[in-house]
Amino acid sequence: MLREETESQVSYAHFYFKCAKHPSLGENDEAVPLYLVKPNLRNIPCLACTDISDTVLVFPCEAAHVTCLDCFREYCTVRLHERRFEFDEEYYTLPCPAGCPNSFIREVHHFHLLGMEQYERYQRFSTEEHVLRAGGLLCPRPDCGMGIIPPSMGDDGECRRIQCIGGCGYVFCRICLQGYHVGECESQMSDASTNVFSSRHYSVDPLKANEAKWDEASKKTIQISTKPCPKCRTPTERDGGCMHMVCTRAGCGYHWCWVCQTEWTRECMGNHWFG
Repeated sequence: MLREETESQVSYAHFYFKCAKHPSLGENDEAVPLYLVKPNLRNIPCLACTDISDTVLVFPCEAAHVTCLDCFREYCTVRLHERRFEFDEEYYTLPCPAGCPNSFIREVHHFHLLGMEQYERYQRFSTEEHVLRAGGLLCPRPDCGMGIIPPSMGDDGECRRIQCIGGCGYVFCRICLQGYHVGECESQMSDASTNVFSSRHYSVDPLKANEAKWDEASKKTIQISTKPCPKCRTPTERDGGCMHMVCTRAGCGYHWCWVCQTEWTRECMGNHWFG
């Protein structure tokens, strides 16, 4: 179920996953949630490994292809890792691996077979994909990822400032997804470098990669513990005191609010000068 709340003209999506219980009526109970899982009384081999298992999953395609539960888990886990689940109407699901038409699994509780950890990943990815399909975006702050549905942005570029009110409180630019700033967005050199490496089939030795994580870890620490100056985007760390910040970068000197991440005003002084 999707519920939207409007706060400062920004909508936040809340998703609820509800499971229902009912008493079983035995082998012929058609109301069992995992109705595609059946005893293999016909000794039909698995579509993937060709083994004959006692319990199988029968895809809802015209051919009724059969897979053992181990191969079903492998199929789903690989597709989940690659984020290749698909939308069928409002279902975030998978079709028959043989490519049969009209074969999507409509009862998504079948993905409980993946185990709790993978099912939680499925729920998270499903939520994120629903937000993105609705025109929303995800908070770019590390370890957050809150789904946000912002108001429509006009041709004049207004409404670029987005705040993760329901999550970590991070204020960022909806265009470049970096800390909120004044003026044009800067090009992201790291993305360009990644594309160059990809086009050249750049490869990394796994053993050497384990010894080269310092810069990435430092970068993440800076993102978590600092906020950028809204004018020049210099990372700034607050070590106590009031919320009135003054950028120390030469030629900037911008006065801004640590909470609002905008220019310091009398309203900031009255509402949260000291937090």
